[in-house]
Amino acid sequence: MKNLSSKSDWNQNQVDAFLKSSRIPIRIAVDDGDYPLICSVWYQYRDDTLCIVSHRSSKLSKLLAARGRCAFEIAPNEPPYQGVRGKAQVSSNRENAESTLLSLIDRYLGGTNQSLAKWLLSRVDDELEFVLAPTWVTSWDYGGRMEDATQG
Repeated sequence: MKNLSSKSDWNQNQVDAFLKSSRIPIRIAVDDGDYPLICSVWYQYRDDTLCIVSHRSSKLSKLLAARGRCAFEIAPNEPPYQGVRGKAQVSSNRENAESTLLSLIDRYLGGTNQSLAKWLLSRVDDELEFVLAPTWVTSWDYGGRMEDATQG
């Protein structure tokens, strides 16, 4: 991932490995006026970008298209607390929505939930792909500080 902060706990290879292997949904924050909107969605790490799909009528889609930027975080909720967060410029397109959605379904469902996959694909004509191109990225890893919390 490009634009990695010099203060990041992980190096480039560690960040890349985490983003490729993690099945944790990405949390996206986008300005919605007085308060930010925060939304968790599936992502795919591809060519130093984070790709998501969202229904074109969703609030997330409308805000990402209007603002063209967001903040994001990918991190588990359990200790040891670690993850990747950053800021990104956002672009959208309809052309890649179906192929990205198919990749996301395979990545997150692995074909085990056919009814959800069928429902998602039934709406594919109204989906948009959003590509998040990070402008700043950092990571944190509290594993060393939290050894007691992770031992049972």
